Amino acid sequence: MRRRRGWRDFAVVVWAAMAVTVSLAHVWIPSAAWLLIHLVGLGIITHSIMVWSAYFTTSLLKTRADERAVTRQNRRLGLLALGSLAVFVGVPTVQWWLVAVGVAVVSTMVVWHAGELVRDLRRALPMRFRIVVRYYIASAACMPIGAGLGAALAWGLGDTWHTRLLIAHTMTMLLGWVGLTVVGTLVTFWPTVLRTRMDQRSERLATQALPVLLVALTVTVAGALLGWRPVSVAGLVIYALGLVWWGRSLVGPARQRPPREFASASIAAAMVWFTVAGLATGWAVLRLDDVSLAEAYPRLGAIWAVGFLLQLVTGAMTYLLPSVLGGGPRVLKAGSAWLERWAAARLTVINLGLAVWLLPVPSWVKVATSVVVLAGLAAFLPLMVLGVKAAVTERKAMAKEAADGKRPHVMAERPGGREAAQARAGVAARPKTLTGSGVMAGAAAILLAVTVGIGVDPGAAGLQATGAGGSQQTEVEPTGETVRLEIDAVDMSYTPNQATVNAGDHVIIELTNTDPTNVHDLQIGGERTERLREGQTGEIDLGVVSESMEGWCTVAGHRQMGMTFTLTVEGGGDSDSLSAQNTDDAASQDNASGGAMDGMDHGASGSGSHAVAVDPEATLENVVDPVLSPVDSTGGSDDGEPADHRLTLEVTEEPMEVAPGVWQQRWTFNGSTVGPTLHGKIGDTFEITLVNNGTMGHSVDFHAGEVAPDETMRTIAPGEELTYRFTANRAGIWMYHCSTAPMSAHIAGGMHGAVIIEPEDLAPVDREYVLVQSEVYMDGNGSSRDEARPVNAEAVGSGAEPTFVVFNGAANQYDQQPLEARVGERVRVWVLDAGPNRPLSFHIVGDQFDTVFKEGAYSLRNGVDPFGTTGGGSQALGLEAAQGGFVELEFDEPGHFPLVNHVMADAERGAHGIFHVTQ
Repeated sequence: MRRRRGWRDFAVVVWAAMAVTVSLAHVWIPSAAWLLIHLVGLGIITHSIMVWSAYFTTSLLKTRADERAVTRQNRRLGLLALGSLAVFVGVPTVQWWLVAVGVAVVSTMVVWHAGELVRDLRRALPMRFRIVVRYYIASAACMPIGAGLGAALAWGLGDTWHTRLLIAHTMTMLLGWVGLTVVGTLVTFWPTVLRTRMDQRSERLATQALPVLLVALTVTVAGALLGWRPVSVAGLVIYALGLVWWGRSLVGPARQRPPREFASASIAAAMVWFTVAGLATGWAVLRLDDVSLAEAYPRLGAIWAVGFLLQLVTGAMTYLLPSVLGGGPRVLKAGSAWLERWAAARLTVINLGLAVWLLPVPSWVKVATSVVVLAGLAAFLPLMVLGVKAAVTERKAMAKEAADGKRPHVMAERPGGREAAQARAGVAARPKTLTGSGVMAGAAAILLAVTVGIGVDPGAAGLQATGAGGSQQTEVEPTGETVRLEIDAVDMSYTPNQATVNAGDHVIIELTNTDPTNVHDLQIGGERTERLREGQTGEIDLGVVSESMEGWCTVAGHRQMGMTFTLTVEGGGDSDSLSAQNTDDAASQDNASGGAMDGMDHGASGSGSHAVAVDPEATLENVVDPVLSPVDSTGGSDDGEPADHRLTLEVTEEPMEVAPGVWQQRWTFNGSTVGPTLHGKIGDTFEITLVNNGTMGHSVDFHAGEVAPDETMRTIAPGEELTYRFTANRAGIWMYHCSTAPMSAHIAGGMHGAVIIEPEDLAPVDREYVLVQSEVYMDGNGSSRDEARPVNAEAVGSGAEPTFVVFNGAANQYDQQPLEARVGERVRVWVLDAGPNRPLSFHIVGDQFDTVFKEGAYSLRNGVDPFGTTGGGSQALGLEAAQGGFVELEFDEPGHFPLVNHVMADAERGAHGIFHVTQ
């Protein structure tokens, strides 16, 4: 039985090895940060909880783990591994069905595991510490809930619900599944690891704390799902109070025998980081907006994963593995000797390195430090294998001694103390593992990493910097003066937008957003504030300045609208060269940090849009349905009476394909690459509710309405909504779009759609389609969802050539999924040029239009022109930006008829599709 238990923990080795691989190759792996955290949490920790909670339950309840129980547990663990693997593959590859299957399997295995614990608890005789098993059952009840919330996250939602689910998911898993397991286990395990007596109050305090922790967790999750951040933080406070009440039972054992070995010290360090992570998470949930919180979560995840989870599991397994293998003190000593190797150095590297990584140090210092921390963590894997091997070898040696008739050495407690007994048994005394020399070695390794990081990029540390062309910054003596600059962000400017200081001054910039409709930030000198809402303040400490520099707002398009700030340093270096350096340093820092932040405008190096290579074999994940829905599907009626149409337009910002295999961070109405088409008749009224769930100010302008723009078209801040009402008095296909500055960027970013108001005598047709042309301006390659960046506002604003010209938001989508028609059917195609810059000459290759309606009037109707001349035809519908109309035709024979923008360069950029005509 012991041997069958032993191999199961090598699943931990597999997940850990995968985590190390992802850490080293994270640049080339999609969703690497997510994968790392979940390899630890779902892979290593979940497997360990399943194994060790069953082991402690059996030990505490004195129930016998028979062969069938072990077989059932092995099956659970095998299926758990398969379910976890499905999640690990499904999320990076965006296969939600695979994620759902994996989550279902994992949850089922945990529920099965909980059922076994309940069965053991019921059949066991009344005895102490049954509360520990109840903690395990409560934690297992939390796991499927947290996993379900995680599956919902993988579905892909707007920022608001993504943040709510993110908080609820992480807190359920960390405080429920993991936290309750840890609290229950440490009741008996903590004094055992310390090799001392437990506090007599431990069982009573644990019993009292459990309902408090469960209520706190419920409050935290409910507050998160309802969007009540203060309620969530209140739940965290209640949880902390419950831990403090229970944690008093841990103090006495620690005072009697402070941690002296790797196992106890690692567990103690994990609990310290648990406290730090909880406080940091509570602060972030209370203070940060949705975007800033999403940006902060990877850093919080590092604290939870490295500081708490990994140190907890390595500490626990260092003690447990040799103990579970059995064989007595000699076997325990042999295995522990390996697992305790370099204990002080490893602990110092992990904890000091994590602390340095969390500081505002240069990017390359973070990179070098994280490599050393990874080495400290990864060292456990070979030591674990060697420790198990040594223990097994010692057991075999003892068996051979017994077979040869020799008396095996036995550890015994005799007069003279434990060390004397060890000496008499022929076993060396347990060496002290937490040594001062080990601490110094670990600290030296971290110091070396910091030195290497500074050596790679000394400018980022303020020691040395290079301007454009490689020239070095001028070294200056500090003046001792601290200059605090107070700046307001309002509309599309900073007030003031420039300042002058002396070389050597210590400069601190305090930015306050006084704009009621938009979020703003400031990036300057390689530093950036958070995205600030109205009334919020952020601070940048530039340190001692030596050269002039320029800053800007990173929200896409804001820099191009004039949101720049110039810091002139008198007696310093050249302003232009340093401005260029700032841009280079910012890009360098971004790359070294692991990628661009969502929503940032990285500032294209030139005015042209980024060229992108399209994989001809790639297939679009989603194709917009071009079929025009009938009037009654959006609230209209066919009885001649004006209809009321009501629609909610939810603004979201999310990655979407703009060409096969090419992704851009799109700003959307209702989560599509093009806004929904509204369809009505003259006299109909429309009531539109605009809900801004984006990260910046947005608005909407309906060309179909005749209303003053002051209120209805105003920009609303994230989280706000407005109601827009208008009556459609004239026929045509009308554009609607976001009118927030810079308008060109918001339209090109995806915020546009069509309103079709039918002419009064519009004849019915067999098929009716809608095509909205727009332009895509890429910043970056966008080769995956994770690499999606927002619209290149500089390119679109300068009138540069677009990367793609598209119908309904994605290039060539109707080549992959053609429009359908039959020979002899009457087909109408509504066409709108949303722009923002390019014209459209709509043409169908191989056929002609007998009806052309443009901007409210027919130029040709069933072959008759306005002067009554018959027999006419049309080859193209010419539209400028924001113009629209429709064409009608009948196909005379089957085949494939391309539909194109006959501005052929734009057709080749993606404004192309196919009519598939069948008999």
